[in-house]
This record gives sequence, structure tokens and C-alpha cells, in this order.
Amino acid sequence: MRAELSGQPPGEGAGSKTFAGLTGAWLGLSLLKFGNPVILDRLVQPPDGVWEFIFNPWPVAWGYWMLAALVIAGATLARVKVAAPRWLIVLPLVWFVWQLAAAARTVDAALTRATLLHFAACIASFYLGLFGLSQVKQRTWFWMPLLAGFVWVLWMGFGQHFGGLESTRQLIYQQPNWQQMPPEYLKRIASNRIFSTLVYPNALAGAILLFLPMLVAVVFRMSARLENVPRGVLVGLLGYAALACLYWSGSKSGWLILLVLGLVAMLRLPLRRRAKLAIVAVALIAGLAGFFVKFSDYFRRGATSVTARFDYWRAAWQITTAHPVFGTGPGTFSVPYKQLKAAEAEMTRLVHNNFLEQASDSGVIGFLAFFAFITGSLTVLYRKLKAESVLFCVWLGLLGWTLQGVVEFGLYIPALAWPAFLFFGWLLGVEMKSTTPD
Repeated sequence: MRAELSGQPPGEGAGSKTFAGLTGAWLGLSLLKFGNPVILDRLVQPPDGVWEFIFNPWPVAWGYWMLAALVIAGATLARVKVAAPRWLIVLPLVWFVWQLAAAARTVDAALTRATLLHFAACIASFYLGLFGLSQVKQRTWFWMPLLAGFVWVLWMGFGQHFGGLESTRQLIYQQPNWQQMPPEYLKRIASNRIFSTLVYPNALAGAILLFLPMLVAVVFRMSARLENVPRGVLVGLLGYAALACLYWSGSKSGWLILLVLGLVAMLRLPLRRRAKLAIVAVALIAGLAGFFVKFSDYFRRGATSVTARFDYWRAAWQITTAHPVFGTGPGTFSVPYKQLKAAEAEMTRLVHNNFLEQASDSGVIGFLAFFAFITGSLTVLYRKLKAESVLFCVWLGLLGWTLQGVVEFGLYIPALAWPAFLFFGWLLGVEMKSTTPD
């Protein structure tokens, strides 16, 4: 209303810009501070002092309070009527309600409580994007703080690669009783694979898959007034830094998924079909060749992480067949897995598959609701957004997040899950005819 009285169209006033900027800042901060799985949040201590406040992770409850403030602010802009299919609007609520039902029969109340709070934040993020952020027409204020957070993640990754990890490793080994630190942390530090501000290298790869396509498109559009050379340098630097961090993360699935995203993007180029097929074939051959050269030693050693994941998935299937209706409770896969895992298999807290985790934790209905929401949204959005470059690249990032969810647990990392749900809601709520350039 205030936007209309001031002569500005709805969604372009100072209030909407402030809301967009705060939302982008929240997502940027999430990348920097909420990169651990929610079931491990009990290990995150509030920062003590300025340096810990700047460089250490924050308790996830701080992110919840920020989100609550955003929901209140977004309510002033919200428009309940949107063009998205009603079944897609309702499915996230169906999924969450079933999580609540499954929680009543959980085998570990503490794990389930932490997971439910996080899932509630995911649902709030979805509707914040659907009813609030989708009404913002000028998005520059949203993209700038998010881009700053992503660049900081890449900067930290470069620092780890060029000596930071080794310095941290030596500092830890000089501490008395360093062997008593959590095994997961010691294993992560012992490797040269970078992880930046995320819990481990594959989570960093997930952040790059989610954010790189959209932010490259945003930087390209925002730099339209520059000459071709400086514009190309800006876009190229961002792409190079992200691809370098993905390479240094050593993520096998990340490499393959990025190749898939590149092929999908190429198919959208305004070229003849024969030219497209030729480009896709060359890119596919080159990408796969590079993959096998890079990771040949890994496969010679027996591809241990692949073997471990098959054991996690086998156990998830067993748990689902034993508890098909309500599962064992949200976030509780590790409890029955202790009894089901093979003797030689590594212990894990999560399935490393978002979809199978839903089945084992909340039964078949929880799995079906989540699967239908994610795949249904991707399908509807592809048909809706393929004509708009930036929004299509947001969809491309969501496709990357979804594909990685088949082999990882990004749904349980706030830095990855909150933006994914918000972007799903935003894209479903945006009206293409009212979209203006960023």
C-alpha cells in the first residue's frame, strides 16, 4: 500500500528492497555460519570473542530467530494468491505434518527435535519465497549480500588450499590430547580436500552446485553496462574461483553433477539440433575423461565411499521395510544403523540420500510427499521458466541440489536446505509477466 501511495509499483518500494536485502543477507550468513548438519548442532558452541564470532559457526537457533524476523517482515508484502498449482503449495505442509506424526514414534527424541525445528525452518523458507520474495520486482538488493557470502566461501576455500589446512593441522597436532577430538573432525583435517565454511568437502561442492549457476547469470546481467572485457573478467573470475574450489574439494559426485548441469544448459542454447548434439557429445566425452583421469587412483583403491553408501542405502531399505508407516523418527537413521551396518562399514549419522532418509525416518508416505514435491516442482518450473535466463539458472541450481541429494544429505544442512526451499517457493510464486531485470 505504501509503495502505491508513493507512486512506486508494488514490490519496488523501499520496504520491499529492504526485505529483499535482509533475505539475501540471511542466506549469505547461512552459508558462512550454518554449514553443519542440524543433528550435530549440539556440538556448536556460541562464539566467545570477536574472532570466534567472525570465523566460527553459530548455533542454528540464531538462524531460526533471523528467519522468524524475516517472516514477520515478509508478511507486509505477502500476496496469498499465486499462480502456482495448488497441489505443489500444499505438498510441503503434507510432508511436514507427516514428519510430526512420525516424531511421535521416534527412537531418539533429541535427534528428532533438532530435525523437526530445521524442517519447520525449511517450510517457513518455502512460504517466505512463495508469498513474500516472489512479490519483489527489483532483486539487486537480494543478490548482492548473497553474492558476497558466496565469494567469502570461495575465499576461505582458497585460503585452505594455499596453506590454511596445513597450518590448522599442525596447530591441532601440537595440542595435548588432540586424539580425543571428534573422529570426523580429525579425518577432515587430515585430508587436503577443502571444505571452506561447510561441514565437509562434499557439502562445499553442494553449495557450489546450488549457487554457481544463478550467481554467474546474476553477475553477467548486473555488469551489462561494462565493456565486454571487464564484464568477461568479472564473470570469469567468479566461475574460475568456484570451479577451482569444486576441484580442490575432491567431490566425485560434484564433478559429474556439474557436467550434467552444463549439458542441460547447453541444450537451451539457440542452436540447431545437430550443433547442440555435437557440443553435448564433445563436452560429455571431455568431462568423463577428465573425471576418470582425476579419480583413477580412487577407483584403484576400491571406491570405498561408494561401497559405504551402498551399505547405508541397504540399511535404509531394511529400516523402511521394518517400519513402513512412520519410520524410526526424523533424523534418527544412525540409531538403527548401528545394529544393521556391516562390520567393516564406516559409521554414519545420515543415509547420504535425502530421499531414502525420508523413507527410513518417516515411512513411505513421508518419502512420497517429499519426492512428489521436489520432482513435481522441478518439472512445473522447467516449463514455466525456461524463457528467463536468471530464473532458469536458479532452477538449474535447484536441479544440482536435487541430484546431489541422491548421494548426500544436503536436506539436513541449513546452509543448503534453507535456500533450496526458499528458491523453490520463489520460483513457484513469481509471475513471469511482472518480472523485471535485476
